[in-house]
Amino acid sequence: MSMEMRSSIRRYLSPHLQDMRLLEMLCHPTVLSQPKACQRNMGGPAPPDSTWKGSLNVSYNIGPGFIGSYSTRKVRMHIHSNNKVTRIYNVIGTIKGAMESDRYVILGGHRDSWVFGGIDPQSGAAVVHEIVRSFGKLKKEGWRPRRTVIFASWDAEEFGLLGSTEWAEENAKILQARGVAYINADSSVEGNYTLRIDCTPLMYGLVYNLTKEIPSPDEGFEGKSLYESWYEKNPSTEYRDLPRINKLGSGNDFEVFFQRLGIASGRARYSKNWKVEKYSSYPAYHSIYETYEIVEKFYDPTFKNHVTVAQVRGGLVFELADSVVLPFDCRDYAAALSNYTHIIYNLSKSHQSEVTKYSVTFDPLFSAVKNFTEAAIDFHRRLQQVDISNPIDVRSLNDQLMLLERAFIDPLGLPGRPFYRHIIFAPSSHNKYAGESFPGIYDAMFDIKNKADQHKAWEEVKRQISIAAFTVQAAAGTLKQVA
Repeated sequence: MSMEMRSSIRRYLSPHLQDMRLLEMLCHPTVLSQPKACQRNMGGPAPPDSTWKGSLNVSYNIGPGFIGSYSTRKVRMHIHSNNKVTRIYNVIGTIKGAMESDRYVILGGHRDSWVFGGIDPQSGAAVVHEIVRSFGKLKKEGWRPRRTVIFASWDAEEFGLLGSTEWAEENAKILQARGVAYINADSSVEGNYTLRIDCTPLMYGLVYNLTKEIPSPDEGFEGKSLYESWYEKNPSTEYRDLPRINKLGSGNDFEVFFQRLGIASGRARYSKNWKVEKYSSYPAYHSIYETYEIVEKFYDPTFKNHVTVAQVRGGLVFELADSVVLPFDCRDYAAALSNYTHIIYNLSKSHQSEVTKYSVTFDPLFSAVKNFTEAAIDFHRRLQQVDISNPIDVRSLNDQLMLLERAFIDPLGLPGRPFYRHIIFAPSSHNKYAGESFPGIYDAMFDIKNKADQHKAWEEVKRQISIAAFTVQAAAGTLKQVA
């Protein structure tokens, strides 16, 4: 992207997001429910510390049961649920690519919410609208992206990711042939501490380079880049001198694109300090208290973090759609595979006697990763030498980069979870929001000492190692020079 284009897209991502009006309209406040007086009748001991005690003039006992005669009382609950089939709507917008219209870069986020959705999803939906507005202004000035950009507003995400999953499965053949990348745009803020990125290793370099060009919105980092504040607040535990990037898990609309179809994916938002705030999500998550007011008064009063997230998401889409050579780096994938292989190998060391007894070896996987690393280094060398004026050569190398993620897909899926087909990444079987590396091997080894048939259990571990080694070796083959 030229410096002129970079400044243009930043100019159109306005200092105060215009489409926060959408957020305000969708999250109009209503009267919040009041605490119930029945708390005073709870039995049991007092709470363990002051953080469990609210501001009501009651004891805040934590049970079990009730005090006095209340212990014989019963609670009758009246639940009114609608049980009906209803139509859902995905809203899709497209800017056709000028040169590679058959290559798709997708920005998608959902708009349905549990209650008011002030954070999830409307803080993200507002950013999508702002990015669409900025791209629209560039288009009016005569610009068109090299590749086609698809903007998607998904429906029914909160009902099992239905909108995005049904659309992607309906268009699976086209997406697997043409999908370059998917950028997810759910909640823009889940905290106000620092940036959080989850993405495929293919995008690591792109993310790092982009954040070095975006100013940090954080106090105390005036005049510094987003990369600098992100690195200082959340350094990687796996790679030296780099900010932390998380694995993609699930619980959001990128699932079908990444975990099932093998389309390179990523997401960005502002998050909390995970070292201090140990709870899994923000306290108002999916509740009636998640309103526009909580965003405006507490999470992001000036919407500076929203602007930053818009610049990151918009910048990722822009680079992926307009760069002559796709901004993917397969060497980062090689480094990640090597790291994950050592982690899973070290996990096996706590079962050394069984590993020896059942002749379990990770050598084929280490060998495949070594071959993949060599192929990635050689591919990158050729990529640096490509003649960008030769469209055939550029297209050939870009297709190898685009299809690399697809090479990690196993049509049979993971054991007991056939929907998930990515051999390197999957949602954890024990926490769907979190990502797990080499999930087939990890699941086979999980709690293995308590499995009844130890021989069968370790044979499954060996089978999963073989599948992983075969997949990585096959992916290395896709990077070799085309004859």
